[in-house]
Amino acid sequence: MNADTKKTRVLIVDDHPILRHGIAQLVGRESDFEACSEAGSVDEALAVLAEQPADVAIVDLSLEEQSGLELIRRAKARHPALQCLVLSMHDERLHAERALRAGARGYLMKQEATRKIVAALRQVRAGRIYLSETVSSDILARLASGTERSDPAGGAVGGLSDREMEVLRLIGRGLKTGEIARSLHRSVHTIETHRANIKRKLGLRTSGDLARAAFKLSEPAAC
Repeated sequence: MNADTKKTRVLIVDDHPILRHGIAQLVGRESDFEACSEAGSVDEALAVLAEQPADVAIVDLSLEEQSGLELIRRAKARHPALQCLVLSMHDERLHAERALRAGARGYLMKQEATRKIVAALRQVRAGRIYLSETVSSDILARLASGTERSDPAGGAVGGLSDREMEVLRLIGRGLKTGEIARSLHRSVHTIETHRANIKRKLGLRTSGDLARAAFKLSEPAAC
């Protein structure tokens, strides 16, 4: 890289400090990238961006309180030029399309980060979409046919709203209704309504069924 060429500034957002450090090391090895800042939550990331703008944000979906999708939506609203790459342990086939709708430009599984994160960053930095070939083909096929992907609970997870998916994720982490309400800054009644809608859409009858489905959907994807 030419000495006068400006490095791409990368913000790393993950609630695990050790993982942030590892990603920063991978990024820092490249002459055209600089791991300029880190954050562990949505609010922290937004505060960091206000003080130290970045060109690309690497965002985990499963943050402690609000999800990475919420961060992407809010960050893009405040910093339209920011490009976002989701780095997640969760199944790309289930979450990638939602991430793109939220404003992300790519989705990479954590299991593949060591081998592929630099290529993904360069693709996203250039304004292109980065997905695996399998998921790219799957999304295009479903858009063409108008079909929805079925989830492990036996219902159509594609029919869940982003907010319902967020509630389902928090149920999978073991949070109770009141805790979810506080985390998402919503009323208990609103969360109870989301729970009822999720059960109806996924064909689940009991709260136990819902908890089991949520836990299964929150499990890391197989390598």
